[in-house]
Amino acid sequence: MSKIVVIGSVALDTISTPAGRSKEILGGSATYFSVSASFFTKINLVATVGRDFPAKHKSLISSFGVDIKGLETKKGKTFRWEGSYVDDLNCAKTINTELNVFADFKPEIPEAYRGSKFVFLANIDPDLQLFILKNFSAQAAIGCDSMNYWIFNKGAALKKLMKKVTFMFLNDAEAKLFAGEDNIIKAGKYLLSLGPKYAIIKRGEYGAILFTKDSIFFLTPAFLLETVVDPTGAGDTFAGGFMGYLARNNKTGGQTVKKALLYGSVMASFTVEDFSIDRFKNVKKKDIEARYNKFRKLTTP
Repeated sequence: MSKIVVIGSVALDTISTPAGRSKEILGGSATYFSVSASFFTKINLVATVGRDFPAKHKSLISSFGVDIKGLETKKGKTFRWEGSYVDDLNCAKTINTELNVFADFKPEIPEAYRGSKFVFLANIDPDLQLFILKNFSAQAAIGCDSMNYWIFNKGAALKKLMKKVTFMFLNDAEAKLFAGEDNIIKAGKYLLSLGPKYAIIKRGEYGAILFTKDSIFFLTPAFLLETVVDPTGAGDTFAGGFMGYLARNNKTGGQTVKKALLYGSVMASFTVEDFSIDRFKNVKKKDIEARYNKFRKLTTP
C-alpha cells in the first residue's frame, strides 16, 4: 500500500439541485478526492483555506484518516463556489466564484510528503501543477485533472504538463475541446499523443472510458441510481477511487487499472446520493465492496 499526495482546493460551496439548496457546505476538489481515496489508502492533503474555514470541517476531513498537515490557513476568506443543477443534473451552472485565498495558492509541500509514489494534481492552473511536480520523483505515478478554462487560457502549459503525467482525467466535452475533435475515440488518442500513459474520459451518467498507449480502450458505465441529490465532486471522487485502488495495490498497469475504473465509478455513485461528502459519513468498506460486486455482475456478460 502506498500513500497519495493530493494538491487542490478545499472550499465552501453553495449548491442548488432539484433536491434542495445547501449553503456554505464543505467542497473542493482535494476534499472530494481525499475522502474517496481514504477508503483505500492513506492520504496527504495539500490545500489552502482562510481563517473563516470552520474547524468542524477540518475535523471531518481528518476523521477519514486524511493527513492535513499540508492544509494551510491564511489570513483572508476561504475559496467559495456557488452552482446550480436545477435545470440539468449533468451540467453545473456557475452562479458565483470567489477565489479569495486560493487566488494566491502556491503550496509548500511538506518534506514528509515528497517521497510519495502516487500524486494527484486536482484542477488548478497547469503552470502551478508543473511547479508542484518539481517536489516529486519523476518515477511517481501522477494523476492530473483539468477543465475547459485552462484549455482555453493555458493550453500550451497543459500540453507541457501532460508529458509528465501518468493518468490524465478530463470529461468528454473537455477532451473534445482540447483535441479539436468531435469524436471521443479521436479525442482519447489525441490526449495519449501528448504524453500520458493513460487517458480517462469521464462521461457523467454514461460512465467513463480508459484509453491506453496501445490504443486499447476499456469502457465502463456509471452505476445506476434511482435518486441523484448532488453531482458536485463526482469527478474528483471518481479519481479518488481510481487512484486509491491503484495505490492500495501499488500497481499502475494491467487488470488493476481496469478494476480501478470500476471502483472510481462506485465511489462517484456514493457521492451523488447526498450533498457535499455527507454520504461517506455512513459508508463502510464492506458497502463499497458490495456495490463493486453488484456493479461487476451488472457489467459482465
